[in-house]
Order: sequence, then C-alpha cells, then structure tokens
Amino acid sequence: MDESTPLDTQVTAPFGNFAEVRRAVDADLVGPVAAALKQWDPELAYAVRYVDTDPELADTAVFCAAYDVPAEASANCVVVAAKRGGETTLAAGVVLATTRLDVNKAVRGHLGARKASFAPMDTAVGESGMEYGGITPVGLPAHWPLLIDAAVAATPWVLIGSGRRRGKLILPGAALAALPGAVVLEGLAG
Repeated sequence: MDESTPLDTQVTAPFGNFAEVRRAVDADLVGPVAAALKQWDPELAYAVRYVDTDPELADTAVFCAAYDVPAEASANCVVVAAKRGGETTLAAGVVLATTRLDVNKAVRGHLGARKASFAPMDTAVGESGMEYGGITPVGLPAHWPLLIDAAVAATPWVLIGSGRRRGKLILPGAALAALPGAVVLEGLAG
C-alpha cells in the first residue's frame, strides 16, 4: 500500500466488545510477531487488528464470555513436540476454540512421528519467543511445521493470540493459511 492510499481513521473489530482496537502494525507486539507482520504484504498486514485485553482473562472460555467473542471465531495455537528416532520436532497446530487439536492421530500421522504430545511450557515459550497463553502462529520459527485446521482457514475473521497473554490478533482465517510453511488439513481438530 503506498502512502497516497486513503486509509480509514476508525479501526473496528469484526466482532466482540473491546475498549481498544488498533491495527496490529501500530501495536507494541513481541519481536517475532512484529517481524513477521513486517514481512507480509502491506495491505494484508494492515488489515490485522490488535485488541488490548486483560491478561487475567486470556483463557479461551473466560475471554469469549468477557469480550463477547463467539467461540467459533476464536482459535488456539498449540505447540506440539513430535518424536521419531530420538529426534524431537516442534510444530504448531491451529484449531478453532470449539474443538481440540487431534495430537495423537492427525498431528502425529502428518508429521510421521512415533509419539506426539503437547510441548512442555518452558520449551514452547523459550523456542517461540512468546508468552504461554498467548502463542500465535504469526511469527513462529520458520522451520516449525505449521498445521492449520481447514475450519480455521475458512473462518472469515478469527481471533488468535498476539504473542503475549495481554492482547489478541484478529485476522482473516485465510491469512493464517497463507503463513510461510502452513499446511491446511481437514480433520486436524477432533
């Protein structure tokens, strides 16, 4: 987007009840998330919304109730440790909040792992550079497999972590599916 393109001055969220909504590119985001947005097509990056929220209300069910967000428009990013032959691969799975990531069948099978489980909190936080409870697929390490449930990719606007427990991102589901290395899978959620 060039500087001569007119921009609306009112930034709104497509759903929910938030006191503060701004463009994510104008928000104070954690390093990997901010860096990832700078790499996006400027028009798409400019469409991503950041909503400031209370970190004490970050857990999905509580958050949806407090901010009037439909659970079917909220997604969770789960870090998984997949093991095969003594090697561990970290991966991320993104599913709607109304479902659960199928780690034992879908993730393990797609990654060809002998065993897959939720990554330990210290590992997820240390390797992602993000806060636990706020990990987002935007800005994850490029070498991690990124698995997106087809229902997330098909959601017009989806709410996801911002890299911190405080604040969330709202963006088109198709934007998550277009992240580098992302693979959209049917049946990723159970």
